[in-house]
Amino acid sequence: MASSSNNSPSFKVRISVYYRPSTISLSVCKDYPSVSISSKSPLASCDSFKIILGSSSPARREILSDMGYEFTVMSADIDEKAIRREKPEELVKALAEAKADAVKLNLPDGCARDQPTLLITSDQVMVSRGVIRERPRSTEEAREFIKAYSGDRAFAVNYVLVTNLSTGGRKGGWDIPEIIFRHITDAFIEQVVKEEDMTCVAGGFKLTHPSASPFIKQLVGTADTVRGLPRELTQKLITESLEAQ
Repeated sequence: MASSSNNSPSFKVRISVYYRPSTISLSVCKDYPSVSISSKSPLASCDSFKIILGSSSPARREILSDMGYEFTVMSADIDEKAIRREKPEELVKALAEAKADAVKLNLPDGCARDQPTLLITSDQVMVSRGVIRERPRSTEEAREFIKAYSGDRAFAVNYVLVTNLSTGGRKGGWDIPEIIFRHITDAFIEQVVKEEDMTCVAGGFKLTHPSASPFIKQLVGTADTVRGLPRELTQKLITESLEAQ
């Protein structure tokens, strides 16, 4: 697993693979119904600061909760298709920043006045065979994505952004685990594409589902890095944001 902050990672991963896509064909997810999660209660607080998670992703909520934090969830309502970048690391950074900006617009004035308040946003895409793979637009595209992984490797490109709403400061960084796949049978692919909860994720294949395990030869990283919120990187950015207070 490779983690980095501030500077573009250029796809350096822990096992010394150097990867830079030269030709990228963007595939953009269709408009799935968004789940808006709101709370009328005060922002959830830790001992000396508050956290807002700018995501409606159940996986990200679970990871942040497992890290021991209390937080408020606010979904970022943005048109991701309107934000395009050629390089995957630049794309996820731009999307995480756009999510933060969208959440900030919906916050009440003075919400960070009493104590430091941190807003966490993130984004993830998969990169396979030089192609950026977001959520598939159709069953056919999901099938194409998974077939491309078979017997090959892919990278889950994550960017996490922590915005200190009290100071306006931002800390961000990338985490890019590598996934090496075994041969994925056609029968399994056909089974997967019929299950929306298995394909409506970045890359079109929920890698942490138990049924996917036999087809993953090696994960250079941790489960949270492929679920969309790298724990180690997120904790590092939280710490740095509070130290800069």
